[in-house]
Amino acid sequence: MNSNKNNRIIILSIFILVALIAAISFFPRGAKTTAEPNAETAVEPTAGTTAESTAETAAEPAADTAVEPTSALSTYWAPDSPVAQSLRDYVSKVTDPADTDHFIPVKDRIAVFDMDGTLTCETYYTYYDTMMFIEFCLHDHPERVSDELKEVAAAIKPGYLADESLARNFAKAYAGMTMEEFYNYAVEFGKKPTASFENMRYIDNFYLPMAELVQYLYENDFTIYVISGTERTTTRAIVANSPIREYVTPNHVIGTDFEVKQKGHETESSNMNFKYANGDELVLTGGFIQKNLNANKSIYIEREIGQRPVLAFGNSGSDTSMMNYTIDSRNPYPAQAYMVVADDNVREWGKQNWEEKSADYEAKGYIPVSMRNDFAQIYEEGIVPAEEQYQEPVLPASDAAESAPEATENAPADTETESEDAEEALQPAA
Repeated sequence: MNSNKNNRIIILSIFILVALIAAISFFPRGAKTTAEPNAETAVEPTAGTTAESTAETAAEPAADTAVEPTSALSTYWAPDSPVAQSLRDYVSKVTDPADTDHFIPVKDRIAVFDMDGTLTCETYYTYYDTMMFIEFCLHDHPERVSDELKEVAAAIKPGYLADESLARNFAKAYAGMTMEEFYNYAVEFGKKPTASFENMRYIDNFYLPMAELVQYLYENDFTIYVISGTERTTTRAIVANSPIREYVTPNHVIGTDFEVKQKGHETESSNMNFKYANGDELVLTGGFIQKNLNANKSIYIEREIGQRPVLAFGNSGSDTSMMNYTIDSRNPYPAQAYMVVADDNVREWGKQNWEEKSADYEAKGYIPVSMRNDFAQIYEEGIVPAEEQYQEPVLPASDAAESAPEATENAPADTETESEDAEEALQPAA
């Protein structure tokens, strides 16, 4: 009897096992694990999403739920910007090892940027270093400069010429400062509000689309250099306190050079006559070495980088040597040069004529960039032009009674200075 009972149990077990196998084969594989995630893989519904909709989304095939990656240069560049598209196309080609006609090895991916007017604002109402010189001489440290330098600072008005002689006066103003003191002053000056824009300090000067571009190139293994007409230490201070500080190291900044000596040996003709010792200071002598504009830009690139860039970005005639050096036919790699046109007179103080400038740059082999049309946003939210671009500087009380030299007569805003060794003269809005 026990034998019959055991046989019935065995038969019943086999029947149950067959039924389970049949039931399992009836359902599609993975249906349970997709539609009913376990505790470890479950995702909480986001705000505004019901649990039912989350379950429905989870049950959809992966191909349907895949999200297209955000397009590069889409945050601050206009969606339909042809310039942004040309940059995406270029980077895509030169970073693709399979594209043997365009691929550039990482070590040779060098991009050079001018600073004033290309990466940063130059219309408050003029360059950062020029406004810094005015503040230093007339407000912050008038006791440290001569009356002659105060007169020079007070005379910088719309229509002035930003040439090498003015840069030599900049060098004289900071004579005796250690490099650390000079760097720190450049940073402190940047915290001052500018009268040309509302809600802007001088250091809030970066064009957001260009900062986004620097990051994009860096993330695609480009080495970034800033090649500026502004003095080198000042440029380093600006870059180090900017949105691109993580992408441009101090040794990748090339700028105008003032003379630096070891303290106590400022008047000696040769640095070979002494040696640096622990605790010594390096100081500015007031001497001037070289203005980094025009041909000096291409020469400095060759001397300090040692090879041709493959991308160059500028905004004025003083950048053309750098642009031409980059796109020279002897460059072994595909190269492009871009020129920023200041044609936005609503969000900025731009007064350049797009049709004229773009045609001129295209004829030279450059790709023009319209601040008005290519930039979706220029500065941080809340920064807008003030009612007036230029305000007369307030002179120290002791000098207020003395009249400053007459300013030169205003010229059109997009007219370059006659001298090839000077940058464009900046004018307030009409």
